[in-house]
Amino acid sequence: ELAALQRRLETLERGRTEREEAGWRGLVRTYEAMRPRDAATIFNDLELPVLVEILDRMNERKAAPVIGAMRPEKARTVTAELARFRAQRNTAD
Repeated sequence: ELAALQRRLETLERGRTEREEAGWRGLVRTYEAMRPRDAATIFNDLELPVLVEILDRMNERKAAPVIGAMRPEKARTVTAELARFRAQRNTAD
C-alpha cells in the first residue's frame, strides 16, 4: 500500500513539474519572439529569480542580444546569478 502511494505521489509530482515547465516554455517563446530591445526593457525591471528562469531556458543566440540591450548593471547581475544557478543545478545532478 505504501509503495502504491509512493508511485502515485511520484506521478503527481512529475505531472506538476511538466505543467510548470510547459508554462515557462510558453513564456520563453514569447520573449524570444520579441525584439531584443523590447524584451530588454521588460527584463531590466523583472525580478531576478524570474529573469534567471527565463534566460536559462532561452536559446543562447536569442538571449545574447537581449542581455546586450539591458542596462549594464542589470546585465552583470543577471549574468552572475545565472552562472550560480547553473553551477548549483550541475552539482545537484
